[in-house]
Amino acid sequence: MSEARVLVVEDEESYRDSLKYLLAREGFDVLLADTGPKGLETYLRDGADVILLDLMLPGMSGSDVFRNIRERSDVPIIMVTAKDDQVDRIIGLELGADDYVTKPYSGRELVARIRAVLRRQNAGMGGMGDEPERLSVAGLTLDPERLTVTRDGQPQSLPPKEFALLHLLAQNAGRVLPRQVIIDRVWGADYFGDTKTLDVHIKRLRGRIEQDPSEPVLIQTVRGVGYTFEA
Repeated sequence: MSEARVLVVEDEESYRDSLKYLLAREGFDVLLADTGPKGLETYLRDGADVILLDLMLPGMSGSDVFRNIRERSDVPIIMVTAKDDQVDRIIGLELGADDYVTKPYSGRELVARIRAVLRRQNAGMGGMGDEPERLSVAGLTLDPERLTVTRDGQPQSLPPKEFALLHLLAQNAGRVLPRQVIIDRVWGADYFGDTKTLDVHIKRLRGRIEQDPSEPVLIQTVRGVGYTFEA
């Protein structure tokens, strides 16, 4: 019986073939697509538990495939870049990818990353434990059932990771949370990715909840340590 279904969206035949063999050997049910449109179509038709998505694809870029899928689902997505390029890494982080790898990558490391994002997904809410109750603080109301934050009577839906991050900070209002503690709680202790993803999510949250994101009042940076939520 397959452990989980992995959709591989990769245009290079050699990588597709080796990934199919590697992942099937590890017990995964593997779906393959060689273009962006086929990747999106395959996911919408057959679903997947995790997606390995190349950034450079014919027909539709990996970025556009990511955005289309994210509008419909929170399935874990691991972005693949052709080289260890800072611009490509930033694109993956800005999109909100669950993780990313660069070619050439180790098969063992890739499998470990896939299992890690699946564990975090199964844990739910970034490992925050029991389903949190509705929380009101600093004029915000956080609804964990709907993943919304309400300010001035206007509810706004948040992606799961952003909601988990905001909820963790708001629950600990007035306390300084170190960066690694936040990453462990929201992304999981086995997170392999770039720690800059935390800064990207903080920037997004400030854009959603701060009156002036360039002069944040609620989410404060504690230089060299982490972040704090000021109630």
